[in-house]
Amino acid sequence: MAEHKNGINNKVTIGTLLVALGIIYGDIGTSPLYVLKAIVGEKPITETLVYGGISCVFWTITFLTTLKYIVLTLRADNRGEGGIFSLYALVKRYGQFLIFPTMIGAATMLADGMITPPISVSSAVEGITNFKGLENLPTVPIVIIILSVLFFFQRYGTHKVGGTFGPAMLIWFSMLSTLGLIQIIEHPQIFKALNPFYAYNFLANYPSGFLLLGGVFLATTGAEALYADLGHCGIKNIQITWAGVKTALLLNYMGQAAWIMNLGENATLNGRNPFYEIMPEWFLIFGIIIATFATIIASQAMISGSYTLISEAMSLNFWPRVAVNQPSEVKGQIYIPSINLLLWIGCVFMVLHFDDSTKMEAAYGLAITITMLVTTYLLSFYLRFILKWNKFFVYALVVFFASIEITFFLANVNKFSDGGYITLIIAACFIFIMYSVFYGRKIRNKLTKFVDIGKYVNILKDLSKDESIPKYATHLIFLTKANFRHQVEEKIIKSILAKKPKRADIYWFVHINHTEEPYTLSYDISELADDTIIKVNINIGFRIQPRTELYFKKIVKDLIANKELNFHIRPDGSTKYNNEPDFKFIVIEKFLSVENEFSLREGLLLNSYFFLKRLSLSDETYFGLDKSDIEVEFSPLLYHPVEEVILTREDTN
Repeated sequence: MAEHKNGINNKVTIGTLLVALGIIYGDIGTSPLYVLKAIVGEKPITETLVYGGISCVFWTITFLTTLKYIVLTLRADNRGEGGIFSLYALVKRYGQFLIFPTMIGAATMLADGMITPPISVSSAVEGITNFKGLENLPTVPIVIIILSVLFFFQRYGTHKVGGTFGPAMLIWFSMLSTLGLIQIIEHPQIFKALNPFYAYNFLANYPSGFLLLGGVFLATTGAEALYADLGHCGIKNIQITWAGVKTALLLNYMGQAAWIMNLGENATLNGRNPFYEIMPEWFLIFGIIIATFATIIASQAMISGSYTLISEAMSLNFWPRVAVNQPSEVKGQIYIPSINLLLWIGCVFMVLHFDDSTKMEAAYGLAITITMLVTTYLLSFYLRFILKWNKFFVYALVVFFASIEITFFLANVNKFSDGGYITLIIAACFIFIMYSVFYGRKIRNKLTKFVDIGKYVNILKDLSKDESIPKYATHLIFLTKANFRHQVEEKIIKSILAKKPKRADIYWFVHINHTEEPYTLSYDISELADDTIIKVNINIGFRIQPRTELYFKKIVKDLIANKELNFHIRPDGSTKYNNEPDFKFIVIEKFLSVENEFSLREGLLLNSYFFLKRLSLSDETYFGLDKSDIEVEFSPLLYHPVEEVILTREDTN
């Protein structure tokens, strides 16, 4: 059995290959629903247009999806996990400003993801209008109902129906291959389109050929999501299944192109979708059902991927803390209610705004080109500094991929006025949120003053033994951001000693360390004063939601069981009336002091940060603390105090 170093199963079996089919290829696998329709549109059919369009699709999938993502980017796994944040976590120490392009890449991926379910489901459902008498059937309500049901059931988890995804996508790709082959047999000359000359001729000689690359690009938009889903089934399963998936996609694209060529020179599609036109009439209803189910799977993959992306963003301090639920025991399956609602609103808005899939095609893909450029940039650091490839070879690869992606970006800029501006506006909002959170935390941490615990050891030991002070708790636990074992925040010492001193038998300082690996869960202990002052570091992977109180209780049990620190012979605060140990967590929250004086930029970002903080989860909820076992204290944040106050005293006589 092959197993990845992080414990994620990477073996290759029929079952794991089916899982890969069901999870990885939903987005890119449903592209045949709209790619050829987007390229050809209502333009007169010519060999230059059709052969050139198919040639561009083939080489785009080969260079971007196969070479860049399947061969190269999948190597950049963080303990088996993929995606832009995993890649950033691997390379961030090699570049000072990598954080900002990472935010942009993640935000544009989230924004463009909002149009993936609408365009996929709409393209499938619109097949109903191919039936006689249903040509004018409104499909928008059907699409909204399907999407709404899908988002509603997210809270229950997808593990029960997830097992059907693999077989369903196997049927889907088998259907794509079969339908394509039937048409290719009638027009085998379509294989000539694989010659790159046709792609060159299309771009050089066809009117507006460059702008039509926006439609070509739709064939590879799911490549970024493919990398993000790496952790679900491993690189080997993806690389093996991709050979079959790529074959099925290309056969279907060429089959559609063959059908279009058989319409004759200068004919037009006249609103028809070649994806459905290549189906026998008796099979149409089955084709629509299979396509609809495939697009639901594609939508599910996008939704799950968005949850994972936001969860990682929170762990890396790019996103406000929001509630994260685990609807099943399946590892890595999470549900984020606020993001689910946001995505549902975004998807319904897209459906209502664009009305049909043809208009969505005109807006789709602009934002994801930016994500791909960011991935190329981050990947260069991985190849150069981690794999230690020759820097000139890495630079050549970057120039090659970036040239293709910049070309697609410029072609997609034409979509801005057709609706691309919507995804860019949404992306800009996500970027602002991420930057405000990141900047606000950076300022807050910069102003946090740390002190050496050693200076306070004696006074804390004296306080612990001073029975003239009422005991506050047997175990008093503070959450600290101090990375060094001998340090804590000055505000924590003030909390213990100022006003009414907090006497406790043991003072605990617990530091939560988010690691760059996804599933780390470990701890270490430093005894700073015999049985009185203890520092605990809990190392948590960026894909794990903290449950600090649970971890703390487990640590104490381990210490007692191992007879360490004299815990097994010391009173823990339990009594004959209550056998639970007596402990209290103290959480100190910052608030923005009214005594600050800001520039416009500082005021906007810091006020936005604290506004988002009020809307997000509290520290006690995020870190997994029981409300009955905590006390919250507040400390003002002074960034730029007012330098001079002009206050005039008036004479009342």
